[in-house]
Amino acid sequence: MYLASLLPRLLVLSLCVLSVAAQAQQKLKWAHVYEASEPYHTESVWAAEEIKKRSNGKFNIQVFPASSLGKETDLNQGLMLGSVDIMIGGPSFAARTYPRFGIAYYPFIFRDGDHLLAYAKSSLFQEMVTEFRQKTGIQVTAYTYYGARHTTANKTFKQCAEVKGLKIRVPDAPAYTATWQACGANPTPIAFAEVYLALQNGTVDAQENPLTTIEAKKFFEVQKSIMLTGHIVDGLITMVAPHVWGSLSPAEQKMFGEVMQEAAARASTKIKKRELELIDFFKKKGLTVAEVNRKSFQDSVLKNKPVESMKLQRADYDRIQAVK
Repeated sequence: MYLASLLPRLLVLSLCVLSVAAQAQQKLKWAHVYEASEPYHTESVWAAEEIKKRSNGKFNIQVFPASSLGKETDLNQGLMLGSVDIMIGGPSFAARTYPRFGIAYYPFIFRDGDHLLAYAKSSLFQEMVTEFRQKTGIQVTAYTYYGARHTTANKTFKQCAEVKGLKIRVPDAPAYTATWQACGANPTPIAFAEVYLALQNGTVDAQENPLTTIEAKKFFEVQKSIMLTGHIVDGLITMVAPHVWGSLSPAEQKMFGEVMQEAAARASTKIKKRELELIDFFKKKGLTVAEVNRKSFQDSVLKNKPVESMKLQRADYDRIQAVK
């Protein structure tokens, strides 16, 4: 009789415990615009599972790839509106709200990917992260290496002066046109989806993109040379929305940061490895892969497109150059 009367109470107690646990679990949306096969996605999925594990199931994070929750502009807005909880994206979008982030797109400011990642750990970047959070409430937790932008063309060049008159497709933004304007080329904005055809039919002579994009979009099929200009070394930042970051305990904030930084480091290592593999891949396809005199380009940019002309701070430029 005692057991019979106890069972209903135990059942009610179990249901209450399950209900509390269900209420305590926080479901979060992590979004980005990259493909599910790319390291930005696979390492985000790893981070989501790791956060769930380290929080004993408190945080249940679903990762949405390939613009499934919107374009990058939409996702950045979603962080403020509360429709997106976490995202990975280019700092150029965050720079629209906080212009100091834009210094990372000044041509030749980074020597290579390792320099960019050193900048991500610098006191300068942490200063920017703090100011950005104070302004927006968004917490930047990690920086991932995206790739160096290199140049393809039907002729090989090694000096800034040799690109004079070159008709090169670029994205329609000052950071991407600066190098080519400084060297006397003819930067030509063309929609990304139309670049292959424009190269094939000679509408433009050249284009610039990371090696991974040159492979994915098969630009190597309609170009003869790749010049390792590395004029912009690109990265992605991981951002946590204000409504999420503000709700986390200090211990949870620390855990989120550590996991996201580890995910970024893992993705960065994979991207750098793939870039090296692609140099051999392109050579085997019969393309000329050439080093260039980067200083000739950088000097021309500094002279003809100075930092201040792009509404950036010279002090930030100098501090990045000093980062080792």
